Amino acid sequence: MAYTIAEKILLAHTDKQDIKLGEFIEARVDAALGNDITAPVAIEEFKKAGFKQVFDKTKIVLVPDHFAPAKDLRSANQCKALANFAKEQGIVNYFEVGRMGIEHALLPEKGLVLPGDLVIGADSHTCTYGALGCYSTGVGSTDLARSFVDGKVWLKVPGTIKFIFRGKLNKWVGGKDLILFTIGKIGVDGALYKVMEFSGPVIRKLGMDDRFTMSNMAIEAGGRAGIIEPDGITFDYVKRAHSQKVIAHSKRLRAMSHELRALKSDPDASYEKIYEWDVTALEPQVACPHLPSNVKPASELRDIRLDQVVIGSCTNGRLSDLRIAARILKGKKAAPGVKLIVFPATQKIYLQAVKEGLVEIFVKAGGVFSTPTCGPCLGGHMGILAEGETCIATTNRNFIGRMGSPKSFIYLSNPAVAAASAITGRITHPEEI
Repeated sequence: MAYTIAEKILLAHTDKQDIKLGEFIEARVDAALGNDITAPVAIEEFKKAGFKQVFDKTKIVLVPDHFAPAKDLRSANQCKALANFAKEQGIVNYFEVGRMGIEHALLPEKGLVLPGDLVIGADSHTCTYGALGCYSTGVGSTDLARSFVDGKVWLKVPGTIKFIFRGKLNKWVGGKDLILFTIGKIGVDGALYKVMEFSGPVIRKLGMDDRFTMSNMAIEAGGRAGIIEPDGITFDYVKRAHSQKVIAHSKRLRAMSHELRALKSDPDASYEKIYEWDVTALEPQVACPHLPSNVKPASELRDIRLDQVVIGSCTNGRLSDLRIAARILKGKKAAPGVKLIVFPATQKIYLQAVKEGLVEIFVKAGGVFSTPTCGPCLGGHMGILAEGETCIATTNRNFIGRMGSPKSFIYLSNPAVAAASAITGRITHPEEI
């Protein structure tokens, strides 16, 4: 029977001989993730049900990243719940402030996710890890609690939509533009409860950071997962992430070099839809208020004045994103009245940005740095918008009230557009700088 890559991964995590579309399956997980918003609920349910010990202290990952460092007493108690549970259970992969990062950048960086894995997380952007060729998806806190017990989860086998990108990308165009373009074409419900499989010559040339960005925003089209077939670029990234775990993981990594050849969709696999686009003429894309699907080319939005620019997040807070933004900002200043906020996705990324002089470029441009946090993206802290304020951000959502006041306005873009816009104080194509 022919399968997509998503179906192959799901099947491999069951005791079944075959699976079919729409079937409910009980699957084993390789990693179960919770953060300071969702994990406390899971912990409470775990204890309420009378369970004493998690199934595997090495396969649970706890990351306080949404309201950390704690912004108030309530968030402090949320973070404390994670810390206490991690200590009680001996959770190996608990990342306290100073060691933490934004979860969806941290897990790949730490080598906790591998091609072919099944990963669940009580956060909708868990789909990010599909860039590594695994099946990763968001679940509810009670699903997470159940996985704490026996390492399993109930899933419905979703259909897959294939997206093929051809052509050659222009300067300043990357993964963020491809996914915004895609969501603009199919809508925020265009992949509802489907797997989005990204493929084609353009995808094969993308670096891992751009791939993570695309998979991260699959959920913004309603997707359960956003998967890219693993290749040499994937394998090189995984090997680097495991550079300090070579002894423990060498056997699995050697096996993976052979498994990668098979970890792909069968030629005759069944897809619900197939989209194919030539993106040679694509220019930087911007999602306008109040939906990620309300997409327009950056050059058509020159009259939009800005109060704030945010560069970072689990979508575009990686090192290559900071390099791109710094390249544009070097020697320049943010426009008067524009707040420029930068938050690297992990401590490692921040440290490397310091070593490369990127931090100095941002600070001299008038930018301010935040510790790794989801705060600005979800309107929690570190950059909340007031009534009437307009922001362009490299984040993933621009719903009404997402970053603060329901009467504020959020535009989404790649780091190059965000940096160029900070300089002019209005939405700007990077070529104008």
